Amino acid sequence: MIFTPKRRWPAIAGSVTAAALVLTGCSAGGGGNSDAKTITWLVDNTENTITYAEKLAEDFNAANPDIRVEIETRPQGGDGDNIVKTRLATGDMADVFSYNTGSLFQQINPEQNLVPLTGEPYMDNVSDSFKPVVAAGDDVYGVPVGTGSAGAVLYNKKVFEELGLSVPKTWEEFMENSRKIKDSGTAAIIQSYQTTWTSQLFVLGDFANVAAANPTFAEDYTANKVKYATDPAAIKGFEHLEEAYKAGLFNEDFASTTYPQALEKLANGDGAQYPILSFALPELKVSYPDQLNDIGLFPLPGDDPAKNPLTIWLPGGVYLPKSTENVEEAKKFLAFIASTEGCDSQTEAVGANGPYLVEGCDLPDDVPTAVKDMLPFFDDETRNSPALEFLSPVKGPALEQITVEVGSGIRSAKDGAALYDADVTKQAKQLNLPGWN
Repeated sequence: MIFTPKRRWPAIAGSVTAAALVLTGCSAGGGGNSDAKTITWLVDNTENTITYAEKLAEDFNAANPDIRVEIETRPQGGDGDNIVKTRLATGDMADVFSYNTGSLFQQINPEQNLVPLTGEPYMDNVSDSFKPVVAAGDDVYGVPVGTGSAGAVLYNKKVFEELGLSVPKTWEEFMENSRKIKDSGTAAIIQSYQTTWTSQLFVLGDFANVAAANPTFAEDYTANKVKYATDPAAIKGFEHLEEAYKAGLFNEDFASTTYPQALEKLANGDGAQYPILSFALPELKVSYPDQLNDIGLFPLPGDDPAKNPLTIWLPGGVYLPKSTENVEEAKKFLAFIASTEGCDSQTEAVGANGPYLVEGCDLPDDVPTAVKDMLPFFDDETRNSPALEFLSPVKGPALEQITVEVGSGIRSAKDGAALYDADVTKQAKQLNLPGWN
């Protein structure tokens, strides 16, 4: 059930972008010990994240009454990235913080900003398949929080059953289904561009199809030998986004719809299909528990029905900045997160939406239907590929704005792909990658 990323990139230095946004904080657990030392944990502000973070803090505090964990929140997407980079640069980071693994992790300059965890005993609990995506130089810097997930299509099974539709295995079948759904009066494809990061899934979630067509794409991309705009497999994510928009398959209010509103449309059957990361499943469980098992999952389809692979995401990481004055207390909290008790806390809070990357952490039998749909792809490495951001450090910051433009008819797929190529070129040069200067 646990896969191994196929390559590891070298240590690279990131850049810092300034931003100033207000953070909110809340405490969890704490008990009645007024002498407890407080440590802070910065997480993103999704309902799912806050729910499991509060539960982890509560259970840790109960087991460690001399330490109190206080949670701070930040936005998602580019705004959240800027906050993390700014707080690291100014030495004002929380005692521990959650952030991406893979390419975005490399951009926060881990060797300069983070405390290495390589020799910590609890790192023996962390799956070897996770460590490369939180590594820089000779050290490992993070523990996993959450589960592995997928960039896929969540779909309302009741809508499919009512219309007699089968899960598509090619893009042509996907479009045929979507036209039938639209004709029935239901929004065929949900888009939520008010929450800009959600616009990227047609591109990012298509990478398993790119890798199936061109197995060396990630390596060649890192070496500046291939481009999205000129590679016939890579550009298809942009083309599919443009095609779906032109066919009028999106919800009419796609420009103003937020991520939570999109989940509501999916759960209630007002929209049938939502290309999104499967970490939406715990959020559906919290907000729409009665409809959770009405939701299934399938990969974003490509051209070859015999392959039909799934693009998978490794979980995020929790890190310890060098600026903290509470190193030992923070390490104790990281050890709890990377334990079976930590996994149990998360499962109790929000359920499990994929495999944990901590040894000994098993999934319950009553995982959601969409997780059951996803697990066979995790079990067979020939049926999945990690997303490109786990195989290459090259990822431009402007993709979510570009895909909003392509998905809104403002920019063509060809121009969008070319603009993204220019965006990643700037990023790769800042990272001093070979072949880009």
